Amino acid sequence: MAVAGMPKRSGRVPLAAGLALAALLLPAIPVGDAFAEPKPTIAQAKKKLAKLNEEADKIVERYNQAGEKWKRAKKKYQKLNGELTRQSEKVTGLREDLVTMAVTTYQMGGVAGWQGMVAQADPTTLLRGLAAADQLSASRSESVTAFDQATKDLRASRDKAKAALTEADRTRDELAKEKAKADRMVRAQTKLLRELGAFRVGDPNSSGIQYTGPASGNARAALEFAFAQVGKPYQYGGTGPGGWDCSGLTQASWRAGGVSLPRTTWEQWSWGASRRVSLDELQPGDLIFSEGLGHVSLYAGNGQIVHAPQTGDVVKVVSLSSYGRRLVGAVRP
Repeated sequence: MAVAGMPKRSGRVPLAAGLALAALLLPAIPVGDAFAEPKPTIAQAKKKLAKLNEEADKIVERYNQAGEKWKRAKKKYQKLNGELTRQSEKVTGLREDLVTMAVTTYQMGGVAGWQGMVAQADPTTLLRGLAAADQLSASRSESVTAFDQATKDLRASRDKAKAALTEADRTRDELAKEKAKADRMVRAQTKLLRELGAFRVGDPNSSGIQYTGPASGNARAALEFAFAQVGKPYQYGGTGPGGWDCSGLTQASWRAGGVSLPRTTWEQWSWGASRRVSLDELQPGDLIFSEGLGHVSLYAGNGQIVHAPQTGDVVKVVSLSSYGRRLVGAVRP
């Protein structure tokens, strides 16, 4: 029988004692590392970097596309608005001429105008004078009507251009968050590359290397330009001269070769719809596109390419077999 004031024996270890015993039996865990995630292995870091690079290619390409669309819309709006201003000035001038003519006719009509014509001895002269005045007024009226219509047409075109500009602005604003995402990716890429000891700053003033491959003509000029950029840093959205993204490099290289390419990878692929060639029939200077159209490079011949790879790297020449991206096709400018 239990004695009053004494604890009942239950045959179980008290809770506090059990916790203390468990603490003694479990291995010690440093406090600072209690919730720390294990660092990725080199293989895991490289795999994550490759995924980030692929995602960044697509995001940067979309942002570049939006920027090009906005530039075209703005240029179209400015052109139409300028034409509208000039046309409006012409219409205003004609209207002022009509007002001046009407006032002059009213003021002079009783003396030198109407009375002068009525005083003519020859009725034929009077009729000719009236006809000339009517023709002049009709001509001016037709001109104003024509210019008014042209102004209405231009105003409608201007409104369309403004709508296009508004839409392009909206698109650019929407994709600004994609750029912010790209910025975050760049930071993540940079962090991983530094951890791997593989981050390359590059030299914006690099003089590159000499091209000694088999290309000739325009293709050689394009490749000589591209090889002169070797060592310069990759910079997304970069169009030179101190840094390049992939399509910025191919565009500038072929500009040096006398061919005008569009700015973005998608546009370059679309531009080359009738110029596509098999990957088995590559020639120096051909543009090589990755799957998803997120990246483009220049075939240099002898199994090599020159390209601006991704954040943390530089314009460089590598073998096509080590390209590391799935290919979708090629275009011969």
